Amino acid sequence: MRIAFIAHDKKKDSMVAFTVAYKQVFEGHDLYATGTTGQRIIDATGLPVTRFQSGPLGGDQQIGALVAENKFDLIFFFRDPLTAQPHEPDIAALIRLCDVQNIPLATNMGTAEILVKGLERGELHWREIVAGKDKPTVNE
Repeated sequence: MRIAFIAHDKKKDSMVAFTVAYKQVFEGHDLYATGTTGQRIIDATGLPVTRFQSGPLGGDQQIGALVAENKFDLIFFFRDPLTAQPHEPDIAALIRLCDVQNIPLATNMGTAEILVKGLERGELHWREIVAGKDKPTVNE
């Protein structure tokens, strides 16, 4: 499965704790993340993560472009609803695209727990049929 991780600044610690707690579930999957979030996940878990730009520098849009092509199977996006984000239109577009492509999206820890348990039990394999096998690429 192709899984993307995004976390606003005040949610990065929660995202790191989440990936550490479920490291064994994420092993063997193709992991992607926005810049800083990805590096923090790599540092904490040792898992390989393909990194895009930082969110405010276009990382949300890079992931969104691949969502538009149905290239992800699951997205964990820990949002900070109490802090204004300068790239809010990019965030709204990403969420809309997930709805268009039927890509499961967790925007908080509660939903993330449910989705990761589904992933662990193999309940998201329908995404492989829907999306095909092409992996997203990052242009360096």
